[in-house]
Amino acid sequence: MQEESPFNTVPLAALALVAVIVAVELVLTAAANGFAGGAQGIGWRAGAFQDYAFAPAVMTEIFERGRGSFDLWKRFVTYAFVHVSFTHALWATVLLLAMGKYVGEILRPIPFLILFFASTIGGAAFYGVVSPTNTPLLGAYPGVYGLIGAYTYLMWLTLGRLGENQLKAFQLIGVLMGLLLIYSMLFGSSPTWIAEVCGFVIGLFIAPLLAPGGWQAFLTRVRNRS
Repeated sequence: MQEESPFNTVPLAALALVAVIVAVELVLTAAANGFAGGAQGIGWRAGAFQDYAFAPAVMTEIFERGRGSFDLWKRFVTYAFVHVSFTHALWATVLLLAMGKYVGEILRPIPFLILFFASTIGGAAFYGVVSPTNTPLLGAYPGVYGLIGAYTYLMWLTLGRLGENQLKAFQLIGVLMGLLLIYSMLFGSSPTWIAEVCGFVIGLFIAPLLAPGGWQAFLTRVRNRS
């Protein structure tokens, strides 16, 4: 019997995002190891940071100095597809595939992409406002945390239908925050966690609007519980 590829079970929208992340990372990794770009290829990742990363200074340039060029605005999105290292990209891809499979099976492709990019853009904007440093923001993690927020909401609904404790829906984000705390204690913290937490909150609160039935279905569920 022919085995089905595991990628066939992951919705197309999630696979499309993963494909872009993987393509960018393969080019940068190949260049860093001398397989692309020649001698100049070694500096491609640093150049990508310079050209596509988001940083709080972007907010200052746009909203305080009025320099809202395309180069600055694009960074609210492009930072999500450039990662610090191969490992950084690998974990983002694993989480995106895992969350994409579950959330993407519930949401249609367009709502799924809206959720991801709303969390990506919103996470960057909030990070740009409150971050105490100008540390660059890189990687798909705010968008992935948005998917985790949507997953939490969907699990909350499922547990409610089963009559179980709905607080269990927050176990995944609790575990991830615990791991983040341990990592920060061992290796030092980075303020980029602000964007990730914001991405989670955005995903959690816009999921009811994007889920099948949208806002009306959400209101119906609330009325039925009252």
